[in-house]
Amino acid sequence: MSLMKRISLIFRSKANKALDRAEDPRETLDYSYQRQLELLSKVRRGVADVATSRKRVELQVNQLEQQSAKLQGQAEKAISAGREDLAREALTRKSGLTSQITALREQQAQLQGEEEKLVLAQQRLQAKVEAFRTRKETIKATYTAAEAQTRINEAMSGIGEEMGDVGLAIQRAEDKTAQMQARAGAIDELIASGALDDASQLNAGDDIARELDRLSSDSDVEAELARLKAGSQPQALEAAEDPQPLSAEEQQVQREISEGGPA
Repeated sequence: MSLMKRISLIFRSKANKALDRAEDPRETLDYSYQRQLELLSKVRRGVADVATSRKRVELQVNQLEQQSAKLQGQAEKAISAGREDLAREALTRKSGLTSQITALREQQAQLQGEEEKLVLAQQRLQAKVEAFRTRKETIKATYTAAEAQTRINEAMSGIGEEMGDVGLAIQRAEDKTAQMQARAGAIDELIASGALDDASQLNAGDDIARELDRLSSDSDVEAELARLKAGSQPQALEAAEDPQPLSAEEQQVQREISEGGPA
């Protein structure tokens, strides 16, 4: 295949695909119906023209017949008056009119036949147009219903172009939400573990917080010291009231003193 043939084939295939996407069967049917109505209108005008011509020929025939009858009367009057020459002239004219009448009657018969044919063709065409109109409306209704059903099915299944975009937007929003929730949870865990200070608390007054912590620590120390002191004083009193027993040597010395000296 030559290059030009390939290019032509590609162009025709692309054009056919584009036309197929752009074509709406309902519009095509309406256009075809409109063309049939135009053809039917032309046929009706043709029938009217033939009928008009036939009527015109009929009028001419009537006029010629009236003239022929008048010439016949003039010929009879001329014979009565003894004017054979006038009678012959009237009859000669009548003969000419008779030939014209005969030709017009033949033309009238032809026109009558053409008119009948056109009327029959008009009736048949009108019946076909009406049948096409009924079928057209049926096809359009079926196509519209199928199109609506297809859109509903696409919307419900999410395969439509618009629904696909909506689905992607929802998916992106859910992904971003999950990402933000995970980040917030990680920061909360870091703050709870002490690995990350709460910036809001640090910025709310670090000096005051540290001073309060120091005072609380000093207070705790003083309270613990007081408790220890309170616990040590009863033990000292008990030691003073309950002296320790003397040893054997101390008891011997104490007896010697009480007896007046060493033995």
